[in-house]
Amino acid sequence: MVEYGQGVGQATGTAGGGQTGGSTDVGASAAAFVSDTVNTISALPPEALVAIVIAIFLGLIVLRRAF
Repeated sequence: MVEYGQGVGQATGTAGGGQTGGSTDVGASAAAFVSDTVNTISALPPEALVAIVIAIFLGLIVLRRAF
């Protein structure tokens, strides 16, 4: 049953949670993804944000020269 998210928890010995064949809410998952991304980026220090912007810019330059 592990493949369905029903692995046995080590602390309690009970089955783990997860979606067991039911449908997932795609809209809620997408909203959670965006929310988590915004929270992660807003928690970064300014130096990391500058490094990310520079890395994206350099990546675009490399892609432009490759194609």
